[in-house]
Amino acid sequence: MTSFLRRRGLLNVGMAGGLVLATPVAVSGVYARDAKKPGADEAAAPPEQLMRGHAILARVLLIYESGLRRAGQGEDIDPAVFARAAEITKGFIHGHQEKVEEELVFAQFKKAGRMVELVGVLAGQHAAGAKLTDKILAAAPQTRTKEPREAMGRDVQALIAMYRPHMAREATDVFPTLRHLVTAEEYAEIADEMMKRERQAVGADGFEKVAKQVAEVEQVIGIEDIGVFTPKS
Repeated sequence: MTSFLRRRGLLNVGMAGGLVLATPVAVSGVYARDAKKPGADEAAAPPEQLMRGHAILARVLLIYESGLRRAGQGEDIDPAVFARAAEITKGFIHGHQEKVEEELVFAQFKKAGRMVELVGVLAGQHAAGAKLTDKILAAAPQTRTKEPREAMGRDVQALIAMYRPHMAREATDVFPTLRHLVTAEEYAEIADEMMKRERQAVGADGFEKVAKQVAEVEQVIGIEDIGVFTPKS
């Protein structure tokens, strides 16, 4: 079997994944900002769990960008590259991560009356992103043809243009503020609930599985080595 065919075969892996699992966290004190530093046997804090999801999405967006650029330059890019990236996004990001953000994180801001307009916009962008992903998934099989590929490219660019500032605002404004809105006990409960929902959605060791799936698509398209993005001086 040739190297290319072996790489294409990687795209046949089924969907499964989630965030890294850990044991429930136990913290003391009144506010989460006073909680002790998590140890190896404790749950990752909510922002850490959610930022891992951001990393998955950022890598998927890079797959889209690289694939479309190279296809536009005349390279024959397997449509399965785009389909697989969209499947991962639909299942893990829209189907799990964003629901967790809205129900466990954004709800705390609404309850506290903090950044209500911002979290409303972010939730609306989740819905818009899911619609764009459905369009990308539907168009992916036709991407060897110029017009369908260009139409999908416009949806991809819209997705990228929305999600990069979206992820930045969550990372700089929303996630760090969460710990100041709840007690340490509530903060730990949110972390535990995130893990519980993750297990229900994608099973144990889910993050590693999703990250591996993304890496397999990166390998097919030839961007698994991040050194390819280093500017040539």
